[in-house]
Amino acid sequence: MVHEAAGSLALSLNQTGMDKMTADMPDIELEESPCPLGCSSSDDLVLTGHDRINHLPGEFRLVKCRECGLMRTDPRPTPASMGRYYPDDYGPYQGTQASSHSGGAAALKQWLRSILDVRAEYIPKLAPGRLLEIGCASGAYLHKMADSGWQVNGIEFSPHAAQAARDLGYPVHAGSLESAALETTDFDLICGWMVLEHLHDPVAGLEKLYDWTKPGGWLAFSVPNAESLEFKLLKARWYALHLPNHLYHYTPDTIQAMLAKTGWTLHTIHHQRTLSSLFASIGHLLDDKGFHRVSRWVVGKPEDPVRLYQILFPLAMLAAAMGQTGRMTVWAKRTD
Repeated sequence: MVHEAAGSLALSLNQTGMDKMTADMPDIELEESPCPLGCSSSDDLVLTGHDRINHLPGEFRLVKCRECGLMRTDPRPTPASMGRYYPDDYGPYQGTQASSHSGGAAALKQWLRSILDVRAEYIPKLAPGRLLEIGCASGAYLHKMADSGWQVNGIEFSPHAAQAARDLGYPVHAGSLESAALETTDFDLICGWMVLEHLHDPVAGLEKLYDWTKPGGWLAFSVPNAESLEFKLLKARWYALHLPNHLYHYTPDTIQAMLAKTGWTLHTIHHQRTLSSLFASIGHLLDDKGFHRVSRWVVGKPEDPVRLYQILFPLAMLAAAMGQTGRMTVWAKRTD
């Protein structure tokens, strides 16, 4: 009886959220999403938040599956409606432009990256081969890996960003991973940097990536860490929550369950050595309190060579060693 009552309450809350979104944005279609791991139990409401990146109206609910613990945004925009939340000036597209700049500033940035290795795009030590990047945005990582001798392909949801990557000379499919059909596969390495949390169907997506990988091939990707202290403290202000673009909110346990369900063997979880999400979250807090100028300085720009969170790199290393930074890089392998 208790579970039935909780289920009824969840349905009521879902309908309330969907009705509010429909009123705020009549051109956005929402859908409910069951746990992708096939759990039969109901969910607990974790929080309600709004879009802090694109500043579009509406409220979204974060729920947690009572059986497996996976958190997800529910209800969520349908795949057809989701493009509204990825405008051409979406931050990650702007931050992944391949740069041809040289000189002092470029050399300083390169030196800082070599010294302050946060493990954001950390991959196994492999000889160059065939690489696919999902969510390649405007092509900076493809460009970097091609310069290192890799044969690269990409998949990018945004037509505008995909064209920017194509303009660099790389084959890029414009569309979702779920809808992509590539002419050539058999990749040695597939990468996805802050992508898996955006997928409407991560199970189907990971199964497709498994089929596209050579036996013994690797999957390297990053996702926010919803087990981190910064999420527990800052909740709806957590920068990496990124509602509604982030549809799933993973912990080390739930990412391992997702990989196991789709055939992958988890190799390693590297907690990234960065406090960037923490400082951006504090920026949201300051913004809510009316300190808008300070908030903009704290969040900063991703291309800035020196930020406060880089100066505090030793603290970030300690937090990473304790598994308490807001991002993690995951390595998995196709073992058959």
